[in-house]
Amino acid sequence: MADVQTIFRRLSRVPGGRWAFSKAVCRRAPYFGTIRPSVRAVERGYAEVALPKRRAVENHIGTVHVIAVCNGLEAAMGLLAEATTPPGMRWIPKGMEVTYVAKATSDLLCIAESDPDLWTEAGDIAVQVRAVRDDGNVVVEGSITVYVSVRPSS
Repeated sequence: MADVQTIFRRLSRVPGGRWAFSKAVCRRAPYFGTIRPSVRAVERGYAEVALPKRRAVENHIGTVHVIAVCNGLEAAMGLLAEATTPPGMRWIPKGMEVTYVAKATSDLLCIAESDPDLWTEAGDIAVQVRAVRDDGNVVVEGSITVYVSVRPSS
């Protein structure tokens, strides 16, 4: 079976392919559908997910609610993990630490980054995440700890 990075690259070449890929991500992990993410990049060690600012994800002051932002960051991290985890290994998120840096007043780009070389052995891996406004300012930054382990034989 093709890996997530290969599927994303193939679908990105056809009209509506990124939309279809984003919908498939939400089908696989339904909670991500609440933020209507648009996957922009999937590579080993890197992923981007666009999060549109809309009424359903706003808080009482009209900015994107930080939990919606964290949902976008976790979606980006999950795509990075799927593209980076070697065959025979598996991953699960273990924790998230974020700092609110500025108000989320526009659409956001949620970015996850990690050194792919760290994913070759079992253990904890910190994935750096940040959400960026349209004007380039970071609104949320932090890390998501992922536990990588050997996949048990079936």
